[in-house]
Amino acid sequence: MADIRTVPETASTNDDVAALARAGAGEGLWLRAERQTAGRGRQGRDWVSPPGNLHASTLVRLHPGDPPAPSLALVAAVALAETAEAFGARPQIKWPNDLLVDGAKLSGILLERAGDAVVVGLGVNLAHHPEGIDRPATSLAAIIGHAPGPDAFLAALADGFARWLYRWRADGLAPVRARWLEKAHPIGAALTARLPDGASLDGLFDGLDATGALRLRLADGEVHVIHAADVFLIRG
Repeated sequence: MADIRTVPETASTNDDVAALARAGAGEGLWLRAERQTAGRGRQGRDWVSPPGNLHASTLVRLHPGDPPAPSLALVAAVALAETAEAFGARPQIKWPNDLLVDGAKLSGILLERAGDAVVVGLGVNLAHHPEGIDRPATSLAAIIGHAPGPDAFLAALADGFARWLYRWRADGLAPVRARWLEKAHPIGAALTARLPDGASLDGLFDGLDATGALRLRLADGEVHVIHAADVFLIRG
């Protein structure tokens, strides 16, 4: 059973769980904050963290024989998509791990290493979503007309994450990858990938490779395998 702890406020649940991991905390620990003062997303972006939304982190202790640690992003995205569905949303996963509803961002996931552990941070817009930012955002309140409580949402999420983590360990990445593809934008969706070196590639979504990396089919037919990038859906 998950060990779910809640604090009124902290700078970052990821930082707190990383410290707990270094102190010997076990797998299955979840930490939720009512409010974060220094929440962050991928590539160091600020993550707005008001009360009423979900700001939580958990840790996974890596075992010999586990699939590659970065593929835990797929585990988290699948569990999060299924949980959002259970509360009435119909999200799509955008590689590597964002949830979108009608092109607007509902949630994000941030993985960070802490020794032999991976800290998985999840932010979900339940009651509020930011306005006036460079990417459209939404919330469950805007989608379904009311905001589920963070505690109820996290209890369901922790259960789903534990189930998919078990499958990731027992059966390998393949079933997680297959479920991720079921929940993702369709094959052939037009994407722009902004690479870490600043270059951009436009192409069509061609699924995931066996490790969970993005396959992007370019205009000349070449398939480019991408392990790290910011990805944007090109909406027609």
